[in-house]
Amino acid sequence: MKDPADDRDRTDDRERTADRDRTADRDRVKDPVDAWRRLAGDSVLLDGFHALKHAVRFRAEVLVAVSGDRRAALALADELAPDVRDTLDGLLVEVPEAVYRSLVPRPHPTEVAALAVRPSREASLRALTAPHRTAPVVVLDQPRNLGNAGAVIRLAAGFGATGVVTTGTLDPWHPTVVRGGAGLHFATAVERLTVAELPSGPVFALDPEGEDIRGTKLPDDAVLAFGSERSGLSPELRARADHLVSLPMRPQVSSYNLATSVAMTLFHWSAAGGAPIG
Repeated sequence: MKDPADDRDRTDDRERTADRDRTADRDRVKDPVDAWRRLAGDSVLLDGFHALKHAVRFRAEVLVAVSGDRRAALALADELAPDVRDTLDGLLVEVPEAVYRSLVPRPHPTEVAALAVRPSREASLRALTAPHRTAPVVVLDQPRNLGNAGAVIRLAAGFGATGVVTTGTLDPWHPTVVRGGAGLHFATAVERLTVAELPSGPVFALDPEGEDIRGTKLPDDAVLAFGSERSGLSPELRARADHLVSLPMRPQVSSYNLATSVAMTLFHWSAAGGAPIG
C-alpha cells in the first residue's frame, strides 16, 4: 500500500530544490564563488566549455557557471556554439584565474566550469523503461575505467541511444566520467542499476565466443551489454543474456577498447536500419 509520507517527502524534496535554485540565481550575481562552494557537494560538475555547451543544449539546469576568461569563453561560443551563445552570456561570471583553479580538481584549458542539477533517478528510469523504445540501452557491466565510461556515454548520446546503464560500483556521474562524456550525460539517460533492475528487452551481450554480430540484426529495443575491461561479463549478466554476439577481430588480437566495442555495435545497429537520429 502506498505510504502518503512518500508523496510528502517528494514534495519536500522538490521544494528544497526550488529554494536552492532560487538562492543560486541570487548568488550568481552577488557571490558566485560562495554559491559554488555551497552547491558543489550535490551538483554535477561541468568541467570545460564543451561540457557546459552540451549541458545547455540539452536543457540541463545550470546553477552557477564561472570562467577565468569570460571573453575567451564567449569567443569560443561565437565560433563553435552560436546557438547557446546568448545563454552562456547570461550564465558565465568571470572570476580570477586563481579562484577558478581553486574550484575544480583539474583545471580545463578553456577555464570554464559550471554546476548543474543531476536529473532525478525517477526521470532516468522513465526513459529507460519506456514502452516501445526506438533505440537501444547500453549496459556497462561492472566497468572500472572512468574515462572509458565517459567516452561510452558520449557515443551513446551521439547515436541517439535511449541511455547508458552501469552495474557495479562505478558512479556514472563521477566528475571524471562527466568530463569524458563532454557533458552529454544530459542528452541521454544515465543511471546505475543492478542486473536484476535492467530494463526489459532482448539482451545482446558481447562475448568473444558469441555469434558474429554481422549476421545479427539488433532490434531497436535491444539491451546491449558489455563486460568490464578486465574480466568481461559477470556471471549474473551472462545468465540474463538472450544472445551472445561477438565483434569481428583478427586472430591473436586479444580485445578492443570498451568505447570502440560500443561504437562498433551501435554503428551496426544504426546501419542495419536502426531508428534515425533526430
